[in-house]
Order: sequence, then C-alpha cells, then structure tokens
Amino acid sequence: MKYTVLGASGLIGTQVVERLRAAGHEVVPASLSTGVDVVSGKGLEEVLSGTEVLINLTNSPAFDASSIDFFETSMHTIGTAAGRAGVRHLVILSIVGVDQVPQLDYYRAKFAQENVLANGPTPYSIVRATQFFEFVEAIMSWTTDGDIVRLPPTPVQPMASADVSAAVVGAAAGAPLRGIRNVGGPEVFPLDELGRITLGARPDGRRVVTDDQAGMFAVVTGDVLTAPEGADLAPTYYRDWLKRP
Repeated sequence: MKYTVLGASGLIGTQVVERLRAAGHEVVPASLSTGVDVVSGKGLEEVLSGTEVLINLTNSPAFDASSIDFFETSMHTIGTAAGRAGVRHLVILSIVGVDQVPQLDYYRAKFAQENVLANGPTPYSIVRATQFFEFVEAIMSWTTDGDIVRLPPTPVQPMASADVSAAVVGAAAGAPLRGIRNVGGPEVFPLDELGRITLGARPDGRRVVTDDQAGMFAVVTGDVLTAPEGADLAPTYYRDWLKRP
C-alpha cells in the first residue's frame, strides 16, 4: 500500500510516517520543505502519483480568521489533485467539537475543511481528536502573567499525540468512513485543574488561578471539547505521560 502524508514534518505527521513505515508500507512524506505547496498545488501531482491513501495533516500558519481561507483553499486543491490521481482514500485530522464553537476562528476553519472534504470526489475519513497533552504548556503560556496562570474550568479530555497518530493510521488503514471517527483521552479534567496537575508534576514557580474569562477556551460552553458518546478512548493517562523522562 502506498501512502502519501501531507504535513509530514509536524508533530503528528512525523509519527504517522514512522508508524506506516514500521508496518511495511511505502510512504511519501510531503511538506513545504520538500517542495509541496497545498495552497497553490505545486508539487502535488508528483507526490500523488500511484498513491492509494492520502493523509492530509497540513496546518494553517495562523490561527486567526485567515486560517479559514487556508483550510478551504488547500482542501479544494488537495481534493482536486487526489481525484485526478485516483486516490482511493483521503484522511484528515480535525478536532472534537469543531462544529460547536463558532466563536473560534480556527475551529470554524477546520469545520470548513471538513465540509470541503465531504463534498469532494474522493472517499474520505475524518478523525476528530481532543486536545493534545503536548499543547497544555502552550495553553498555559497564553494566560500567564508573572507567576500566575489564569485558566477557565472548561472541561477537556486531552490525549497523547502518539495516540492521535495511532488513530490516524488506524483510520487510514481501514475502509473510508465517509464520516467521522471521534477519539479522546481516557479522562476528563476542568482546564484549570489540568494546569494544577501539570505544575504539580513540573513546578516552575507559577500557580493556577481559576478565571472564567481567561484564554481562548473561556468562550467554550458545556462539554463540547470532550469526546462524545461512542468515541474511541486512548490508553495513555496524563499523569503517566507527565512522568516520562
């Protein structure tokens, strides 16, 4: 089986390439650094030649409203190229709850990407994952002021990037879903509590203060960022992940 992975140099992309190669598949890693531009289409025809499964893990260079144009344009470009190349299965990675948080530009952009894919010519699968363990530190940095980290109590259900990559590879290896597979971590935390757990394991002099108005996730209501009923739950627990060397 020949796979092409777009966005192969990213956090998930590198792991997906490694997993596919370890399973004995032929893999073509592609990214801007290898000369493939998913917006203009430059280099796509060459890397898609003979590809049976295409995994699109590309990401917008910005998280503001400009991300909407990036995801819509790139998905149209990729979908058209995949159709011409005879790709049999096109897989993308999205976000749990992406259709329920229109207040966030980036979430609207990813939902737009899903819609373009679903209306394209190629059989597809969408893997929606919850937030990554690896992003917790970044989320905390956005609302850090001196030694105070302000975080809302928004429920989240994070998972390890290794488990995300496994879910992507699993979806890509199967028949096209023509729909969505949701995956999430094994535990739900209020975001502020997750911050306290993180600093308890990796103290750096900061402390968490609960603030309903702090950060981008303050606009999220209810449990839309947690895995819905029927989702696949990953095996890695956050406290165990924090203990890694």
